[in-house]
Amino acid sequence: MCDQFLGTWKLVSSDKFDDYLKELDVGFATRKMASVAKPNVTFIRNGDMITMKTESSLKNSEISFKLGEEFDETTADGRKVKSTVTLDNGSLNQVQKWDGKETTIKRRIEDGKLLVECCMNDVVSTRVYEKA
Repeated sequence: MCDQFLGTWKLVSSDKFDDYLKELDVGFATRKMASVAKPNVTFIRNGDMITMKTESSLKNSEISFKLGEEFDETTADGRKVKSTVTLDNGSLNQVQKWDGKETTIKRRIEDGKLLVECCMNDVVSTRVYEKA
């Protein structure tokens, strides 16, 4: 299933994340704090439930989901969204929908690293994590 994602990952690089947050309409202060945070992301599987915990010095968040099933999520920046996570060709793809808007977060393992691609309209941010 998605066993390659399991474990804890630490952020090592981030490209265009501020641009992505700006596209999401995240306020200036929150964007600045988010751009300096170096979160750890932990994936845990319990049967067909997957839990993703994101922890940083600024904020912690956690979501639990079953692949392909829509769920309610309050994002770290406070948006109330409907999320669905699917596994496509080894990539965990999360779609968040709110207020007629949509963003996609694609997570995949490449060369032993977790690559996270955040897309909103034509803005794409890439964040790279290494196994902790």
